[in-house]
Amino acid sequence: MNEPNAIELLLVEDNPQDLELALRALTKAKLANHIQIARDGAEALEFLFCEGPHAARRITDGPKGILLDLKLPKIDGLEVLRRIKGDPRTKMIPVVVLTSSQEQSDVVESYALGVSSYIVKPVNFERFSEAVRELGLY
Repeated sequence: MNEPNAIELLLVEDNPQDLELALRALTKAKLANHIQIARDGAEALEFLFCEGPHAARRITDGPKGILLDLKLPKIDGLEVLRRIKGDPRTKMIPVVVLTSSQEQSDVVESYALGVSSYIVKPVNFERFSEAVRELGLY
């Protein structure tokens, strides 16, 4: 990913208000320049694994990090996380879960699958910035 316009961050969020808040926070903090947005789990997996409308991409040009909601349409975030971490081509991409779910089972499963950080919405901006910096996007 040495291309100047390479995707630095994949933001997977279906809620328009949460998406707008995340984009504003990322822009304001200058944490990521090139952001790809996926509005459901299927779209995220198509992008990551170069399928459908993303078939021309190379999987080696994947994002440096992923912000992932868990409560997504089509394919839920835990399944997206399971597939990311279960594939040798994508398992090293850091993932931060950014979700409204406070369910202990979601937290435990996310960490068991290899998530880097788990942030519950509404987001504390300092915690959000710290988690994104952990992805190396600064």
